[in-house]
Formats: sequence, C-alpha cells, structure tokens
Amino acid sequence: MADKVYRSELTPVHFLRRSAYMFPDKTAVVYGERRYSYRDLEERVDRLASRLRDSGLEKGDRVAFLCPNTPPMLEAHFGVPAAGLVLVAINTRLGKDEVKYIVEHSGARMVFADAELEKLLADVEVETVRIDDTGEAGDPYEDFLAEGSPEPVDFVLEDEEETISINYTSGTTGKPKGVMYTHRGGYLSALGNVIETGMGYSTKYLWTLPMFHCNGWTFPWAVTAAAATHVCLRRVEPDRIWELFESEGITHYCAAPTVQIGIVNEDAAHALDTPVTAAIAGAPPSPTLLGGLLELNINPMHIYGLTETYGPLTTSGVHPEWEDLDMEERSRVMARQGQGYVTSDLVRVVDENINDVPQDAETMGEIVMHGNMVAKGYFENEEATEEAFEGGWYHSGDMAVWHPDGYVEIRDRNKDIIISGGENISTIEVEQAVMGHPAVMEAAVVAIPDEKWGERPKAFVVLKKGQEATEQEIIDYCKEHIARFKAPAAVEFTELPKTSTGKVQKFVLRDKEWANSEKKVN
Repeated sequence: MADKVYRSELTPVHFLRRSAYMFPDKTAVVYGERRYSYRDLEERVDRLASRLRDSGLEKGDRVAFLCPNTPPMLEAHFGVPAAGLVLVAINTRLGKDEVKYIVEHSGARMVFADAELEKLLADVEVETVRIDDTGEAGDPYEDFLAEGSPEPVDFVLEDEEETISINYTSGTTGKPKGVMYTHRGGYLSALGNVIETGMGYSTKYLWTLPMFHCNGWTFPWAVTAAAATHVCLRRVEPDRIWELFESEGITHYCAAPTVQIGIVNEDAAHALDTPVTAAIAGAPPSPTLLGGLLELNINPMHIYGLTETYGPLTTSGVHPEWEDLDMEERSRVMARQGQGYVTSDLVRVVDENINDVPQDAETMGEIVMHGNMVAKGYFENEEATEEAFEGGWYHSGDMAVWHPDGYVEIRDRNKDIIISGGENISTIEVEQAVMGHPAVMEAAVVAIPDEKWGERPKAFVVLKKGQEATEQEIIDYCKEHIARFKAPAAVEFTELPKTSTGKVQKFVLRDKEWANSEKKVN
C-alpha cells in the first residue's frame, strides 16, 4: 500500500519515533536514580532492535521477556516489533512448567529474563539473555544493547494486521491460550487509553499494573504516545507507591481492585493535594472501594475488558453531574462497566441466540464485543478462535444487564451465578454488600450446596488490619443492605487465593466447598 499517499500502516512503534523527534530532552523514564530522556529511550530501543536483527532472527519470530516493570520491559514493547518480531511478555508469577509451556508453545527463539526469574527457565532449551537490572556495563542486557546500532533499523511492517504480540491467558481452566494482538489494535487501544484517561504531556504514569498483563493494557504505547513520563516500579508495595505519588508527582496509574484496596488501606494514605486518576479493572470494584479512593483525591475510573480485548475496552465514563450525588449513589453508578471506548465498537448484552436483551437493568445476558479492539484470535488454536468468535462477535462469558442509559453492568460470570430456591443471586452483588462492612478489606462469594435451597452464598472475607468482626455481624449487616435471601449463609475469615494477575480464584473456593458432591450445581 506504499503507493497510497493517504495511508500508512498503523503501529504503536511510531509513537516513540514521534515523541523522541518532538521532545528529545523530555524525561521519558524514571526508575529509582535512573532517568532516560526520549532521546535516550529511542536509542536504547534502536540498539535492541538492531541487535535482535543481528542475532539471525527473521520477521515474525517470537521473542519473550520475563521481567518485572523495569526499563527493559518497556523497551521490549518498542524494540521487538521495530525489528519485525513478535513480543511474548510472560507472566512473572507463573511456575516453571507454565513458563516452559508458553516459551515452547509460542516458539520463542530468545528469552530475556530478569536475574531473579532466570531460574524459571531451567528446563527450557532456548537462547537466554539475563537482565541484572543495573543499567550499567557488565549487565548482560546492557552489553547486548551496546553491541547494537543506535541507528533505526529498516521497518519491515507491511500490514497493520500483522501480529505485534502474543499474550497468554491465566489458564485457570486448561492450558493457557496465546491471544494475538495486531499493530493496528495496539495503536487504537493505546490512543483509546490516552483519550479515556485524559493523559497528556504533563502526565506522570506509575507502573503498578504488570506490563506482562495484556501488554500493560497497552499503556507502554499509550504513555509514550502522549510524550508522558513512565515511572517504573519493580515491586508493587503500597508504602512505596505513596512515596512516589508525592516525590514524582504521579498523575495516573492502573490497578486491579486488590491492589487499589492495599493503596487505600496503607498507613501512609492521605488526601492528595493534586488529583490522581486511577483506572480500575480486573474485577468490578465495590462502591466502598470507589468511595475510599475519592476521599483520598484519587479519581477512580472503572474500565473493563479481557485479555482478548487488549485489556480495557469499556469505561464507566464519569458524568460531571455525578459529582453532585451522595457518595453511595455516586459509587454505585461508577461501579458499572459502562460502554465502549472511543476507539472501540459499543458492546452488546445478548441472549443465547445473539439477540439484544431488553435495556431494563434486570434481564441478564452475555457481553459480546466487536471491532478494532478485539484480538485477532488464538495462536495455533483455530478451534478456540472459532468458538470465541461464534456469530461474528467475541463472547466474553461475562453475564450482565443492560441499563436504560445504555451502560452495561456485570452481574456474574455465567458459572458464578447462584440459583437458590429458584432465585438468581449475583455473587458480585453479595460481595459488594459484604465489602460495605467497615471491618472488611476483601471478600469473595461462591455458591455452596444447601439441602433445602439447593445453593446458598458463602462469603470468604479478609479483614482490615486491626479490625474485628464475627460471622453473624457480617451476615446481619448484609441483611440490612440487600434482600435477606441474598445474604451469605456462612462467612469464613481467610486469605483469598488469587491468580498471578491478582484476580480471586473463585474456582478454588468453590471446589473446596463442593468436594463431596458429585456435581457442582444443586
């Protein structure tokens, strides 16, 4: 398409070229004592791309990175695709067998691994470059860059629908699937993030969200598109986060509710002088959490999506008039998943025949997606791709209602709905009621078998530091706030099992409760 004056192939790699050209001396990356300008970042990326090319890799080959949120992980998001290769960002919290499976399934030709994580590759036969994370000569990664050229490599992208990265799902049921992102999708998702979260030249973005997770929801490309500053963070530690809020003037960050809860409940938490925008996804946040953030001058923005949609695809789209609502009502409307990004199609809620359900806030159906921000399929898995894209829409598996104002609201994963005495109970609704109790920090609700009702809700609860509550107090509190039949029949105080990306593994809790039953429904 080179003969078309009116078209160039969309790729997020060009965001760095433009920002380095326009703002070469602007601070691009902050990491402890290290500071890289956009000129520095571009040179490091060019050296990485050049050195990868010199390693004998060919267009379309996969290169894996196994690192925390350090500068090399950020550089990989530009250097790997600039070389015409496909990035495989591996979850740093996986075990050896899972890492081996991903490296082998993706066919990765090289793996760059942080020194703390290199042991996860002990059983993998693949060329490995260790990253000592010193930023200085003698670090194998830095020496690798030093051998590359600081000049840009020839760009070999021919079609914006070529694969830019493969992201592996958590794999809580069966083997992980490799979700393929395109250059076009990454570009449009990143711009969607810039627009929806209100990022600009003065943005200081804190890396609390793992870059391995959906390519950091495409924020490595989004922050760079805005010529903003990346503040890298090796470990997510609430006290360190509060330090950086102040010392670096953080304006934006993203995190799942479990991380946001830690931030709100940190001893150092206080109302900030300058507002911070916090994008929340991974699970529906409770009104209690949203209200707690607002009190700290952290403006929560609820976004929703899946690995198959480049991370967030919808936003709760805060309306200015909502600021006049009382905190409980304001939090309630903000907890909805909302509607599609400006760069996405609108989502639908459909029945089993892919017909729209009524927009009555009551009828449940499945959320389906279409358009620019849906991945192009699963790597080497045509059967799974066809199943997920049945009827020309991506099927999320998330059950929701459609409100009269067009916003959607998740009520459950299909398998998590509790049917008690013929009544449907949303575990999320019960969780939010439990979370409203002042002593509760986190909660997860699953169905347990009940001789009379078939199924009843049970809540697994983590209390705030220094707080106390009894099982009956939690149950009575819920009965005051939701229908009595929806209140948990039992409460267990325990730590919550979580995936490596911070989502509560409800299936672990459910399996334990149904261990003596032939079926997991009653």
